[in-house]
Formats: sequence, C-alpha cells, structure tokens
Amino acid sequence: MIGKVTGRLDHRGADHVLIDAGGVGYVVHCSERTLAAMPGPGERVALYTELLVREDLMQLFGFRTLAERECHRLLTSVQGVGAKASLAILGTLGTEGVARALSLGDAAAIRAAPGIGPKIAQRLVLELQAKAPSILAMGAAGAQPAMAGAGGAGEAPATVVAPAPAPAGVAGAQAQADALSALANLGYGQGEAAAAVLEAAEADPAAATPALIRAALRRLAPKA
Repeated sequence: MIGKVTGRLDHRGADHVLIDAGGVGYVVHCSERTLAAMPGPGERVALYTELLVREDLMQLFGFRTLAERECHRLLTSVQGVGAKASLAILGTLGTEGVARALSLGDAAAIRAAPGIGPKIAQRLVLELQAKAPSILAMGAAGAQPAMAGAGGAGEAPATVVAPAPAPAGVAGAQAQADALSALANLGYGQGEAAAAVLEAAEADPAAATPALIRAALRRLAPKA
C-alpha cells in the first residue's frame, strides 16, 4: 500500500495533482482545501495517501495530515459514501469541521458539501458520532502536515517520527490537554470545557483523549 508520496509538483488539476517522485508520476486526487494549500509547480510536496483498488480502477487520494486521512477513512466506511463524496465533505468543512459536525450531530453542516443529500448526512451522523472524538484527538495532538514547501532537489524527504511513550501521569495530563483543546475547537468556553474534562478524568484517570472527549461531551450536553 502507498501511504505517502513525496516529490516535485508537476501539475495541479481541478481535482488532482501530478507528483514526480523519483521519476515516477503519481496522480493524486485531493479535496479543494488540499489543492488550495499546494505550493507552485516545480516545488517539493508531500501527501499522506490512501489507495483505492477496484477491478477496473486504481486511484490515489492525498491528504495533508494523518488526521485528514483518518477522517476520510471513517467517512468512506459508511455505506453510500464514496471517495468523491468524502473529498467534497472534507473540502467544504475541513477535518475539524467534519469532526465538529459529527460530534454535535449537525447533519445540516454536512449537507453543505456538494452532492451530499439529507439521507447520507443523517446516516453519517448516526454511524460516526461516537467515533468523531478520535479525529478531534488526532487534530488536538498536533498531527504534522505531510506537505512541504519549496526546497532543493537534494533535500531529504520529510519523515514522521513517533513520539516516545510518556509516563502514565504525563500521558494523562496530555490527554486532558488534548481533550480541552478539542472542546475549545467545538466552541465550548474554556471554563465549562475544563470542568467537564476534569470530571471525566476523575471518573476514569486512565482514559485516553477520545474517551475523555466523549465523556466531557456527555457532561456538556443540554439536560432534558
């Protein structure tokens, strides 16, 4: 599987780019947001990729961050949502916008994407609402963009280095900080978000960021 393509930008089309990687040209389909963030032709670029393989088709789809790629995978896991629809949603809302809409059950925001009808939008919310915090957690943790700016041909390719495991106490504090950052991105005030995260952490000190986000959202939800 091709997980990342790094090379020189040869061409930018309406829905794809052509990247020359060591003399091999890769056609990579991207969302409007990713295309808009591309450097100029001839400059160095890197994208995380997802390979779609069918009997009569092989296509690469490119993403600036690992969180964006994971969001694409979640969207396309829902029946009736293909890669084209996923890119339309990501191009309209962005990774954080998609995670926010799913977390809040905001099907109307998802319908704003071209070609997405109410049934698909509602199905996405119903099936992915519980999984949205994992996307927020990846974004809050600061997933580094794969895309690189201009550089000489002799530059070393970008690398992704996994962080060393943190001690349990430090990991718990980081999970709380990441959860708080994700809630702030959803529009919650610092005070109410911090209180909800603290309550969630006290209830489950070993909870990872996605679990903290889900628990905090339950505490922040309007009471019936």
